[in-house]
Amino acid sequence: MRDIVYFLAFDGFIDWGAALALCEIRRPDEWRVQTVGFSLQPAVSMGGLRVLPELSLDQLDLDRVALLILPGGHLWERGHGDEAVAAAQRVHAAGAPVAGIDSGVLPLARAGLLDHCRHTGNWPGQIGVHVPGYAGAEQYDPTVLAVSDGGVISASELGSVEFAHEVIRTLDLYNATDREHWYRLFKHAVAPPWFGGGTAVAA
Repeated sequence: MRDIVYFLAFDGFIDWGAALALCEIRRPDEWRVQTVGFSLQPAVSMGGLRVLPELSLDQLDLDRVALLILPGGHLWERGHGDEAVAAAQRVHAAGAPVAGIDSGVLPLARAGLLDHCRHTGNWPGQIGVHVPGYAGAEQYDPTVLAVSDGGVISASELGSVEFAHEVIRTLDLYNATDREHWYRLFKHAVAPPWFGGGTAVAA
């Protein structure tokens, strides 16, 4: 049974990018979110949150993993994080999706997972600058803030709502209608019908 979503925490990770997605994953109370690290030492996010990983990247349960989320952070732009690249390869090979937002798409590129699927990122050309072996430039879509294809979710630093939407769809958290109502609420402040006729939420 695939019921665990792993979230990687490390010093300087961008804590807001995947926050909305994590809240929605936990809302149905059917999924377990576990924080993983390069070690079991506490990690301090870019926003100053101190997070204690529950396990290290080499301890992922490949039979139970439903999704691996890699947040952004300067770590990736410095070429560090080989353990996360290897973990993404293992999770994807095991048949579970992997997700990266902001510079968290860079380890997915280093893993070779963006070479043959539609994907996006912060800006055209960024991936190639930081990942010399990247061969997926023709698959890069600059017109979207997040996209899911081939078992890979990728998102721009500006696409936290779109990222959460793709995670919700990938994990099949809600039905298609409710997913669209959710997106319109969080992206455009348009309330679903049961909130009062679909009018805009008052500020």
